[in-house]
Amino acid sequence: MKALVLRAKETLLYEDIPTPTPGPYDVLIKVRCAGICGSDVPRVNQGAAHFFPIVLGHEFSGIIASFGSEVEGLRAGMKATAAPLVPCFVCEDCQRGNFSLCQHYSFIGSSRFGAFGDFALVPARNIVTFPSNVSFEEGAFFEPATVSLHGLLHSGFRPGRTVAILGCGTVGLFALQWARLLGAKKIAAFDIEESRLNLAIKFGADQVFNTTGRFLEAAMQFCRLEGYEEIFETAGQNETMALAFDLAANKANICFIGTSSKDLSFGWKTFEKMNRKEFSLTGSWMSYSAPFPGKEWTMTAEYFGNGSLKFDPELIYKSYPMEKGAQAFEDFKTPGLVKGKILLVNPE
Repeated sequence: MKALVLRAKETLLYEDIPTPTPGPYDVLIKVRCAGICGSDVPRVNQGAAHFFPIVLGHEFSGIIASFGSEVEGLRAGMKATAAPLVPCFVCEDCQRGNFSLCQHYSFIGSSRFGAFGDFALVPARNIVTFPSNVSFEEGAFFEPATVSLHGLLHSGFRPGRTVAILGCGTVGLFALQWARLLGAKKIAAFDIEESRLNLAIKFGADQVFNTTGRFLEAAMQFCRLEGYEEIFETAGQNETMALAFDLAANKANICFIGTSSKDLSFGWKTFEKMNRKEFSLTGSWMSYSAPFPGKEWTMTAEYFGNGSLKFDPELIYKSYPMEKGAQAFEDFKTPGLVKGKILLVNPE
């Protein structure tokens, strides 16, 4: 098979490697679409991979090509994606169903070979099938959609409340949709890019605010000066972290879904807002619950399948043939260039 093999920092080669053979409990997926996650970028461009050589790629979809002798309930030709986490299933966190917190996990496309190639080998219990009306492009967005939903579920989201979505990247836009589907009263979305704010409106935001100008007074007027009751930070930036504290209502819930690659800090006046407002602040990590891989994955498949969870081509910045993957990672070297998801695509 052909695959994009990361052999060293900035050394991503499209070359021949052995096609993996499924063990008794494995499934081989013929990859059709694979998304580049923000976590993949430092692995390639900064040499931050766990080891070399490695085949990255954990946001993907394709067709079941073959499977092991002990696998039941699947058939060749089914459309599928896979939850990339491979937990140990025996530690205390796993026993409690907190698979995201497993201390002994491996991860498809990070600590084991992933989907930037013709085929991906995954454990059968990680497989999530989806109906024929769901496109391979949508299937490649299952993983970020589940990350968003996990944040809402983990933070104890309650319907009928005002919601602020901070950051309208892929995860933020899906968090917005889940908030709408789960019964938000009013939703405001915040970003610095007009194109992303326009997408937020398409996906159900009642109001959007460009944070490059003066917006805070209008944002507070939108929630009648009381603050927002549910806030989801999805950008992992100092600015959005501080904004969450500013926008929070008394007794609000704030959930940090976004990850950061730089230090975040806040001064005492910002910190004091947490005390004075008595809001609850939590983080959210990955996208799993019991029974594995969790309702995050089953709901995403169901809601994409029935059309409740929306997909828009504008979520995609650009698609490259898999063989041009190294060129795709060059795009990330230009700050601000990539606005949306880059997909790597194999032919039929």
